[in-house]
Amino acid sequence: MKVYIIGLGLIGGSMALDIQRLYENAEIIGIDSNENHLNEALSIELIHQKGNINDDFDGDFVILAVPVDVALVLLPKVLDSISENTLVFDVGSTKKPICEVVENHPKRSNFLATHPIAGTEFSGPKAAIENLFEDKVNIICEIEKTAYKKQEKALEFFRNLKMRIRYMETKSHDKHIAYVSHLSHISSFMLGKTVIEKEKDEKDIFDMAGSGFESTVRLAKSSPSMWTPIFKQNKKQIVKSLEEYIANLSSFKSFLESDDYEAIFNEMKNTNRIKEILK
Repeated sequence: MKVYIIGLGLIGGSMALDIQRLYENAEIIGIDSNENHLNEALSIELIHQKGNINDDFDGDFVILAVPVDVALVLLPKVLDSISENTLVFDVGSTKKPICEVVENHPKRSNFLATHPIAGTEFSGPKAAIENLFEDKVNIICEIEKTAYKKQEKALEFFRNLKMRIRYMETKSHDKHIAYVSHLSHISSFMLGKTVIEKEKDEKDIFDMAGSGFESTVRLAKSSPSMWTPIFKQNKKQIVKSLEEYIANLSSFKSFLESDDYEAIFNEMKNTNRIKEILK
């Protein structure tokens, strides 16, 4: 097993850990625009050697684990430089733009669009976690455009990581992920912003912050350099989800203003069924 990993953060690094665990004598070549990340990945043995984005890629896999705006630039370049048997897959949180950018590429059949629904709020090589992908969903888009033998190779790899596979159209993926991931991050960032602004005047506010606040605002620790391009690429779907979310917040505010606590109770009671949905 020879694998190039482009982007040595949480996802790329965690893939590297699992590959070394699962495949004896695996060779992992790491590529990252941040030289400190490369050196760090070498020092903690995430990778075996450094690579270069201008290399010829002759491995089994090239894993593109970079911010989604960078992926749009790098993917065509990587496909230009791969061997016939190499499969490239990305792990980005938006799928329609990445599929469109290589729609007519002569090596389109060497690419698989994937999105592992896994991660934490941390970034960088030291954020890597072994078994991060176990029992997590991996969404695959446009699998029919990937050569069949390469599909098989990728699916075997994902099964070895113990991932659950879902197939989706790119537009459906980007629509649904706007609600369950992108909106969640925006909510967390804006809750954090609201409290930080209040804390300027009330210094003791964070002393009162309990586990509920901590869990709700956890995603606000995420990397802005990763999330800004995601919001840009999925703008249309995110704006729609924000409109609906803001309407619900405004409705809740109106119930409070009018002392309609029965309506507030019913809103929360009806939403409690999310416990069954997420079971």
